[in-house]
Amino acid sequence: MAPDDEFLKQFNEYFAHREEALPDELEERRARELNEKEVKVEGVYEHPRGAFVLLRDVNGRRMPIWIGQAEALSISLALEGNGPPRPLTHDLLKRVLDETGATIEAALVDDLYSNTYYAKLTLRRNGSSVDIDCRPSDAIAMALRTKSPIYVADHVLEEAQVEWHEE
Repeated sequence: MAPDDEFLKQFNEYFAHREEALPDELEERRARELNEKEVKVEGVYEHPRGAFVLLRDVNGRRMPIWIGQAEALSISLALEGNGPPRPLTHDLLKRVLDETGATIEAALVDDLYSNTYYAKLTLRRNGSSVDIDCRPSDAIAMALRTKSPIYVADHVLEEAQVEWHEE
C-alpha cells in the first residue's frame, strides 16, 4: 500500500499552511489534560521530502509524522521483527533499560507545535515512573521494541489526521 497523489497533495498542503501558536503557549499546551487514543504503526513510507511513519487509531484516523532515514530504518526493522547485525541506538537503549530493570509503560505523542510533533516516553522502575521528553520517532521505535502501547493526544489526531486512499 503506497500513498496516492491526493494523500500526498493533502499532506504537503497541510504543512505548508499551518498556523503557529505563540512560543510561550507551548508549555501550557503540553501540560493540559489529554484525551489519549491508542494508535498502531501502519507503516513507514518514502516520500520525495523524506520518510514518514503513518499512525492509525481504532476509528481509522491516520496521522503521518516526518522522520529521519535512520529512524525510518529503525522503525521498519522493529515492525518486521528483524534486527541489524550490530545494535542500533534504539536497540542499545532497550538493552540499557533491560539491564537496569526499567520498563517503558507507554509512548505518547502529546502535541504539535510549529509543524513539530512532541512526544514523551513514560518509564517505570522500582515503582516510580517518569516522563522523558523525546522525538516521536524515538518514542515509536522504543515502544515497538518493548511492545509498549503508543498513544496520541486526541487534539493532535484531530489536527493532523489525513485522508488515506489505498491503491
